[in-house]
Amino acid sequence: MEHRIVGPGPYRATRLWNETVELFRAKMPLRKHRCRFKSYEHCFTAAEAVDWLHDLLRCNQNFGPEVTRKQTIQLLKKFLKNHVIEDIKGKWGQEDFEDNRHLYRFPPSSPLKPYPKKPLYQKDVIKFPEWNDPPPGTSQENIPVRPVVMNSEMWYKRHSIAIGEVPACRLVHRRQLTEANVEEIWKSMTLSYLQKILGLDSLEEVLDIKLVNSKFIIHNVYSVSKQGVVILDDKSKELPHWVLSAMKCLANWPNSCDLKQPMYLGFEKDVFKTIADYYGHLKEPLLTFHLFDAFVSVLGLLQKEKVAVEAFQICCLLLPPENRRKLQLLMRMMARICLNKEMPPLCDGFGTRTLMVQTFSRCILCSKDEVDLDELLAARLVTFLMDNYQEILKVPLALQTSIEERVAHLRRVQFQKSYPDVYQERFPTPESEALLFPEKPKPKPQLLMWALKKPFQPFQRTRSFRM
Repeated sequence: MEHRIVGPGPYRATRLWNETVELFRAKMPLRKHRCRFKSYEHCFTAAEAVDWLHDLLRCNQNFGPEVTRKQTIQLLKKFLKNHVIEDIKGKWGQEDFEDNRHLYRFPPSSPLKPYPKKPLYQKDVIKFPEWNDPPPGTSQENIPVRPVVMNSEMWYKRHSIAIGEVPACRLVHRRQLTEANVEEIWKSMTLSYLQKILGLDSLEEVLDIKLVNSKFIIHNVYSVSKQGVVILDDKSKELPHWVLSAMKCLANWPNSCDLKQPMYLGFEKDVFKTIADYYGHLKEPLLTFHLFDAFVSVLGLLQKEKVAVEAFQICCLLLPPENRRKLQLLMRMMARICLNKEMPPLCDGFGTRTLMVQTFSRCILCSKDEVDLDELLAARLVTFLMDNYQEILKVPLALQTSIEERVAHLRRVQFQKSYPDVYQERFPTPESEALLFPEKPKPKPQLLMWALKKPFQPFQRTRSFRM
């Protein structure tokens, strides 16, 4: 059974789980082992399972080489809990798996996870106002009419309308593109772009469209600093000052450390622990529970780096502004720490890059319900974010330009229908331009003297005959 890339789409985490279970059962080497003077056929030790599965996950393009041995042990604990494996005595159901010489085997059949049944979300159809539709709450019958005194002139007008000589007047309400319409355009076109990139027929099983806030998208596009970081209107949602100071200290180490701060051996480790504790106690991951399936689905595009970056750009636009700002500042700090050669080791057991991924992956991406592969998926996503955070956390220019042109077009159409005469003067059509500016006859090109002369011919000596 060969490795295959599990592409984007609904239930990607479940599909990855089933794929990994099938690969593990099909390729894990089994042999005879002895334990306490007794032989057991077709089994393996815990250490052998960790070694083999760790190599499998690191070589699998769905997970990548960043998978650690600790994460592999955590996955095997979940295998034991879900009866993918059992010990030689047939015990399973608890996560008491350890990296040792204990013997395990496969049960006759390892259950695959069924796909969860989610309610289908109804598509929101955006309906723009029609020009002939009156605003809500008004109708032709409810228009107040002043009583008219009947005289001969008024009788003649009504008679002419009745017999069809004069068309009846009808009240036409002029509509404008409201702020709500603009927000719906941003939401609709953004989700359409995401659906097109993912190659899905619908986004219904990836995210709940009703929970997508169009105000978040617009704020994340326009309310940004020169560095591209989101600016919050509500300052109470900002990072605490002490957390922001700690992040600046490590991001610019050792140049930004305040001289008033106590400097001692291991100071940078304490600062890092302070930041990790704050992000680790967030009530919700930065990418939100609601968008978990959407981000996991994008992970199936990592083989096409440019496409994956574009998909992540759009997904990050859907985040609440405070989450996007915290993510931007965190990713910038993580990238700078990893590139800083002067930074002392922050942990004795891990390298700096691995430490960053293991520390912050769960506070960035996590499922509200228990997902057995969420730690591996989060580590994969954070690794890609660290390598491409500058591009991913930018506003996608092509999407912004397309939406702005769409809004401008709709406003121009409204202006044309509201004021046709003024529109014709300001934006003339080719036919009206031809009437206003008739085409002038083109002057004939002047004949140049040199054009009349014959081309130069060499002199030839000829004989003359006299008659």
